[in-house]
Amino acid sequence: MINKFNQITVFCGSSSGDADDYTCAAKELGKLFAQKNIRLIYGGGSIGLMGTVADAVLENGGEVTGVIPEFLGTKEIAHHRLTELIRVETMHERKMKMNELAEGFIILPGGIGTMEEFFEILTWAQLGLHQKPIGILNVAGYYDDLIHFMQQMTSHGFLKPEHLLLMVHADNAKSLLAAMAKYEPPKIGKIITGERT
Repeated sequence: MINKFNQITVFCGSSSGDADDYTCAAKELGKLFAQKNIRLIYGGGSIGLMGTVADAVLENGGEVTGVIPEFLGTKEIAHHRLTELIRVETMHERKMKMNELAEGFIILPGGIGTMEEFFEILTWAQLGLHQKPIGILNVAGYYDDLIHFMQQMTSHGFLKPEHLLLMVHADNAKSLLAAMAKYEPPKIGKIITGERT
């Protein structure tokens, strides 16, 4: 099965990090979205990698929807040149709206907030609440340790091997989108008190 995406949610940092590779990857992803007519759904900020990926989509003629809670409008500095900016009340509403709009998810480098968003959306997939592909853009090996840690969870019996198949990863945007397009959800069954049924 080949998936054609119209909208993808991207989680990433409101900082740019300490390497130009991260900014370059965000620009590459944004440009690719515009070329493929994929609307970017993201957290609505104008700074850090959030702002970079949004600007890259817009500069290349693409469309962007931002979703931002009112209280973060000044901290993350809401982007006011977007195709659409949706304001919500809470962080949970933000994630729910971004999930609702998304046909897939991509994680760029980021910090605690990015990790929280990633693990929540991954947990929802584990529980069977969605079957959308989750892609990790592993820029310059940024997520090597995360991927290894999740493999360690599996080897120690805290994560089933099929749950590792809920995500794909690549070191560049083109390869990641290609992997996501071929994604087929693994059969994981329902999870009740830790047991498969």
